[in-house]
Amino acid sequence: MGGKRPSTAPSPLPGILIPPAWATAADNIAYDSNSFPPPITFICGSGNSGKCTFSRHLLNTLLKRYRRVAYLDADVAQPEFTASGCLSLHIIDKQIPDLTIIYLKKPERCVFFGHVSAKQDSKSYSSCVNFLYDYFCQEFYQTKEIDNPCKILLPLIISTSMWVKSTSYEILVAMLRHISPTHVVKVCFPSETENLPSGLFWLENPQRKSVNLVQIFAANESSIQMENLRKEARMMQDTRIIAYFRQCLPREMNFSSQKEFAETLASIPSNEIPLSNVEVKRNYHQVLTGSIVGLGVSCSALTETSTPWCVGLGIVRAFDYVKGQLFLLTPVPPNALQNVQLIMQSTIEIPACLQQVSEYRFTEPVKVLKKRPAE
Repeated sequence: MGGKRPSTAPSPLPGILIPPAWATAADNIAYDSNSFPPPITFICGSGNSGKCTFSRHLLNTLLKRYRRVAYLDADVAQPEFTASGCLSLHIIDKQIPDLTIIYLKKPERCVFFGHVSAKQDSKSYSSCVNFLYDYFCQEFYQTKEIDNPCKILLPLIISTSMWVKSTSYEILVAMLRHISPTHVVKVCFPSETENLPSGLFWLENPQRKSVNLVQIFAANESSIQMENLRKEARMMQDTRIIAYFRQCLPREMNFSSQKEFAETLASIPSNEIPLSNVEVKRNYHQVLTGSIVGLGVSCSALTETSTPWCVGLGIVRAFDYVKGQLFLLTPVPPNALQNVQLIMQSTIEIPACLQQVSEYRFTEPVKVLKKRPAE
């Protein structure tokens, strides 16, 4: 890990134009002469302002100085490396070659929020973010162990989906106070009404706290384009869900249409989970069959207030109460399914293209109910 800036300018990223001011801001964070311990950078601002794009660019920039970078993905609608509805912590050791492509990665730790908006359960959302951040500090940011070569401190990026008003603003303030980052990046629009308050708005006494506040402007200022992005949000959520369950099928398998993909996916054998091994955690009283669920595990005894780790998602096909079995479509391998203790419900909708199949239904188990071979 060195402190010198690269002698050459970064190469252009496919499909993405990084404004010079953004590149400068990322360089200043990565090569801050006072950045020890490594920077903890919190990125916030209005929706559709470019927070995710800047987060990815900052990740690539930090990886030029550090061997590994931690990434706390707090965007439940359009997460960076998981399906929608999840909050996750990732340890990244390679740059993202193309910022326009969805990359699914196995997280260091993941929790299942179960909604695509933090406002649907703001208290639970804040608890999940704090839970992941506290885990990061425990495992990767213990300043008292700086002389331990096995405990190298990692920089952290926190990417959020928070808007700037009402409940979202309150959640944002609570997160900032708990995390206490070294750097806060505010992505702004020209119109002040769309931006967060000026200065260290989350602190009751800013004079007592030293924080590097970085302000950059949104790369896209067109209100028409912003409206188009809002309309595309649901499509992007569906794309992430489809990409996640695509992992149930061999990587080399190709499809000529969405219908062919959906029918192939719906025809694969179900995974079976004994009902005696799991507990269904109900946040909402709804029919479980045909819904997307989170698969939770825990190393300690689960209580009403504990937060289980999530090992993946599944689509519930059916229950067989006579045999005591739950039939599930999931890319999670059988050895990990054996440890699942919780089935966590959600309000995440299955993409319409996956439900419009003629011969098979996701809500019905196929005839051959055997576990897939271990990967």
